[in-house]
Amino acid sequence: MSAVIIGRGGVFQPLWIPLQLESVCAGFPSPAQDYVEQVLDLNQLCVQRPAATFFVRVRGDSMLEAGICPGDILVVDRSLEAVSGDTVVASLDNDFTVKELQLKPAPRLLPRNRRYPVIEVKAEQELEIFGVVVGVVRQMRRG
Repeated sequence: MSAVIIGRGGVFQPLWIPLQLESVCAGFPSPAQDYVEQVLDLNQLCVQRPAATFFVRVRGDSMLEAGICPGDILVVDRSLEAVSGDTVVASLDNDFTVKELQLKPAPRLLPRNRRYPVIEVKAEQELEIFGVVVGVVRQMRRG
């Protein structure tokens, strides 16, 4: 799975969108509320640190079991220190990838699709963590 940078965070004009406080049941349906209880700015929801945030579009399917699908847009925060278990955008020998980071007992990049091998980071390889994935944006229906 690879990632392509498609934009950087920054200071944006708020885009207020209606938000229903009543949650939607994913199981048995319940009656919907007829009114909006507050508004939400998607920038505020997705971007905590605008100067350190960028967006990447995902190519490939190595992170399907982590809920990351081809075409998804990842919200990546460069200001966070990556720890084991984080999903990260990394460069290994100048090849970008999105994987789960494991630091101990040795650095590894873990795919979340059983069809892909674990990437053992060798001492002679250059691993750079570009940021921690803090969100996923997925378009369910195009057009």
